[in-house]
Amino acid sequence: MEGLVNWFMDVLDGLSGEWVAFIISMVPLLELRGGLLAASLLKVSILTAVPICIIGNIIPIPFILWFITPIFNWLKKTKLFRPMVEKLENRAMSKKDSIEKGYFWGLALFVGIPLPGTGAWTGALIASLLNIPFKKSFPAILLGIGIATIIMSLVSYGLLGAIIAAF
Repeated sequence: MEGLVNWFMDVLDGLSGEWVAFIISMVPLLELRGGLLAASLLKVSILTAVPICIIGNIIPIPFILWFITPIFNWLKKTKLFRPMVEKLENRAMSKKDSIEKGYFWGLALFVGIPLPGTGAWTGALIASLLNIPFKKSFPAILLGIGIATIIMSLVSYGLLGAIIAAF
């Protein structure tokens, strides 16, 4: 992931560190995790980076929850996009077991624990494909973003090492 973050930082060269972190936080796969990592590498203070990355990560989520299913249904009608959409759906649905049982906490933890293939984008996609209503899925995703923020702030800004060293 660090290589991808570095590539984005090179492409977005000339923008402030805050804008780079914000944009990266909106990108699938990188999301808040990549945004906070980029912010720390660009020497953006944690107090500035956290709200910027949270907002950047939240902005796409309502659109995914509201519109991804109709968009996917439309794209599946085309020969060109059907294989890509089916692959995305299958990949997302392969992770549904971690969400279906106790979906609120499952979704929150799925979004919050920074592992490959998890995050707000994938969580929103799965919630949409499982027809979890917006008013139930969005709060769980927000909680997951909060969890991810705490974990990634500790990791990206070296706070975890400082805490461990203190004990």
